[in-house]
This record gives sequence, structure tokens and C-alpha cells, in this order.
Amino acid sequence: MVRLTAWDEQFVHQLPEPLPHVVTPHEHWRESLFFVLHPRRRSGDVVILTLATFPTRGEMDSLQLGRVGETPTMMRHARSLGDDPHTMAVGPVRIDITEPFRSVTLHVDDDPGAPVALDIEFRARTAPYGLRRGTMRAGNEIIWDQSHMVQSGTFTGTYTHEGTTYELDDWWGQRDHSWGIRDHARCPLWMWLAIQLPEGMAAVWHWELPNGARVYTDGCFAPADGSRPVPLIDFRHDLSWISATGEALDYGRLGSDVAGVAGRVELVLEGGRTLGVEGTGRWAQRYGDLGGGLNEMVLRTDDGAEGTGIFELTGASHHRYFPVARAERLPPRG
Repeated sequence: MVRLTAWDEQFVHQLPEPLPHVVTPHEHWRESLFFVLHPRRRSGDVVILTLATFPTRGEMDSLQLGRVGETPTMMRHARSLGDDPHTMAVGPVRIDITEPFRSVTLHVDDDPGAPVALDIEFRARTAPYGLRRGTMRAGNEIIWDQSHMVQSGTFTGTYTHEGTTYELDDWWGQRDHSWGIRDHARCPLWMWLAIQLPEGMAAVWHWELPNGARVYTDGCFAPADGSRPVPLIDFRHDLSWISATGEALDYGRLGSDVAGVAGRVELVLEGGRTLGVEGTGRWAQRYGDLGGGLNEMVLRTDDGAEGTGIFELTGASHHRYFPVARAERLPPRG
């Protein structure tokens, strides 16, 4: 007998199957929400919350990540999808889309199993931007086949860590909503940039093969007045891993001595504008064996604007950023 859910009563189907089914059953198929928030004009604490559903695994999970002071925060909560695959709640974590593309509330109970308790509201400061679908294979195997939405916002509320509650007032940050297949451990290189400036948000989603050949680039500049985002048409990067004293380092296999990333990126936008950005950052979240991670950045544009953001560099093999391969059967041939 086919299992139906309450959402199967709605006009939401995209294939002739009940809603929890996906078009390509795959162990790495997931639909994921991602929120990262940080101070506007300086380096400080970083709060990260995720929520993801894995239909073929029958599971939903949430990751609490980031850093409070110099202390990394990390915890995973999970539940079986059972007869409720759509409610955005796992253990102490709840996410509520209170107004689509405008307002989202993030809540984590003050619970011994949660490293950081949250009571936070996201309010959009830019329009959302839907990235085009991207695909990468190793031979006949799907490594990545995914769609993605990004949006910048301001975050207000409180977070509590080790008994101390902190107020946050109009922090900047980014949210993502992605769905599809992503075999993280076999991705050679991806960059995800969330650049927050007074003028607006610049976003980049960029993938390369081990030799540096480009697989995919998309993104935008989304103005803070909520007007239509301007698509990205080209992207250039000149970044280096750095030590705690700011010296450039080779990542090697595990990046044990790496403390962050620094350098320059250039975003070429539809219409001809080039947004040049330089910055220095430190780890907000390391990814361990998966390579690289999220860096909290302090940024300055060529025209003097100052901001903050997140640069994610991760992958299994890349001639510049991950010179020692940590996975087998990598693209392009597997």
C-alpha cells in the first residue's frame, strides 16, 4: 500500500508519486535549510543552524554549528520521518516559515543536548535568488544534481551558550534552501560565498574539478532595497589558506595548521559591473575529513565599502586548495 501524508492533499506534486518520493532515489538526496548569522561590521560569534530531510534514508536531521567566542559549537539531532516527513522539527530544534521569502523563526530549546539555545527571527533584506540547477558526474555516477535558493536577511533575538544569554540586534546573515543530490565526500571543490554589504548581498556558488576546470558558476548581487537581483556572469578567485599569524599555508591533506582564509575575489555581474572584494577570515566551522569549511570574513570592496560574510571552501581534491586527495572515484571519470 502506498503511504500518503497530509501534504498529498495539496496541489504540490511534481511527479506521479506521493510527495515524500523523489524522482531519483539516492542515498545523498536531501532537501536542506541552512542559516548562518554574524555581526555586521566586525568579527565575532557565528551561529549556524541547519535542517534537512533525507527521503531515501527516512530521516530528518539538524546540525548546530558555529563558534561562540573561541569555542566551537557542534551537535546533531535526528528523527525518523515516520508519518510526518514535513514538520520542520527535530529534537529541540524548530523552524517556522512564518511568511514565505520574508520571515522565518529559528528556535532551539534550552536543553542539555543543545550547545546553543536560540530564539531568533530572520527578516529578509533582499529578494530571494534561485540558482539554476547544477549537475556533476563521475562516469555514470551522480555526484551532484541540485537546485538552490539564497537570500540575505537581518537576524534579531537571543542565543544562550553555557548559561549566558546574548542579545543580537540586526546581525547580518544568509539563508539557503537546496534540494537534490550532493555527495559531499566526492566533490573535488566547491565555493559558496555570502558577502554582506550595506548596499546588499553578493552570493556565489562555484564548482571546479581537481585540475581547476570549471563545472558550474552561478550567483547574484541582490540589492538591500529588495529590488531584482542582478545575475552573476563570471567569477574569479585568488584565495590562500592562512595560519593564525596570517601567513599563507599549503593545506596539505587535513589543513591541521590552517586558521582561516584570505585573499581576493571578483564577481562580474550582468550589465558589466565588476565587484572586487578583499578579505581575511577565520574558521567558523571546520569540516574535518570532508575538507575545508566555513570562514567568517571581514571584507572591503574596491570602492571602499566594508562588510562581513562567510566564505565556504570545501572539497576532496583540488590542485590549489586541496592538493592531497582524500577520496577515490572523483570526477570527471570516477
